[in-house]
Amino acid sequence: MASIACIPSVPAPGDATELRARARGALLGLAVGDALGAPAENLKPSEIRARWGRITGYVTEHPAGTDDTEYAIFSGLLLARHGSALTPAHVEAAWHEWIADREEGPFRGAGFSERGTLENLRRGLAAPISAQHRHAWSDGLAMRAAPFGVFAPGRPAEAARLVAIDGSVSHDGEGIYGGQAVAAGVAAAMAGAQPIAVVAAALAVVPDDSWTARCLRRAVAVAHRGERAVRSAVVIGGYPWTDLAPEAVALAFGAYAAADGDFEQSVLTAVNMGRDADTTAAVAGALAGATRGVSAIPEAWTTPIGPVRGRCLPAMAGYHVLDVADLLAPWAAAHGDEPGPTDFVLAGDGTEAPA
Repeated sequence: MASIACIPSVPAPGDATELRARARGALLGLAVGDALGAPAENLKPSEIRARWGRITGYVTEHPAGTDDTEYAIFSGLLLARHGSALTPAHVEAAWHEWIADREEGPFRGAGFSERGTLENLRRGLAAPISAQHRHAWSDGLAMRAAPFGVFAPGRPAEAARLVAIDGSVSHDGEGIYGGQAVAAGVAAAMAGAQPIAVVAAALAVVPDDSWTARCLRRAVAVAHRGERAVRSAVVIGGYPWTDLAPEAVALAFGAYAAADGDFEQSVLTAVNMGRDADTTAAVAGALAGATRGVSAIPEAWTTPIGPVRGRCLPAMAGYHVLDVADLLAPWAAAHGDEPGPTDFVLAGDGTEAPA
């Protein structure tokens, strides 16, 4: 990867056909990375090697995405409904409508940050107070941030602005910064930016002295030395939880940088580093999928990805990530124009119905 000292600018987005291919690549890449990484979640590289050697494909009979994919669909639908007019009130209302006020799936709302948010919302707390819980620094916003980059190709600052609005209900501080880095990176990749410019776009939207920025810089600086160096540069040794946003986001960008944007290598590098592997591989997959387009994702990996099952968010059952990509692609092709919000509501089974 080129030196970060010489960074090309983010180009203008391409035509509608190219943007659709990149949008599909980003969100299908997220789902593929999620499904590939799920079995390795919370494992060390040594434990991965002991079980499977090096993971080079799916290691389960029925691979599927986790809460990462379901929450990305949730945020994508929210964007399709409101676009650039998104407000914290819209996000809070969607959390109530699609999650908090419904029966939960067997995953019960997903990770720690989501559990804390749901508990606060059910107590009647509103944003940003709803984000005041112990895990506001988690990677729960980063895992659902890619749709914001898809929505705003070539406009990393706009993607970062919008994802912070989404995150205001559930995250604070480093948790917000992690989501902004991912959204901005995907926005740059959607416009065809080189990987070094994708990383620079992510760094440009977070405070220079933040933990997130420091981890990102360390990961990218050693990416040319491979996954072991990236992992050593950012993993918090001895800390029991693997969902720290600065660490997870840096691992994902480090994997993407080490592979110079190649889809297969970006995702497999993230998977084989372990830790929060479903999230790191999902983010790496979104970045590389936006960079290289949907055709870069191996068919053997895309074929098993179907509509989500709603195991975490029952309201999302029946949606496919490609549905969301196709909803967001027309917004992306508008290059900042403001078409009217998408006219849909969620039917009782989670499918689209006319408003």
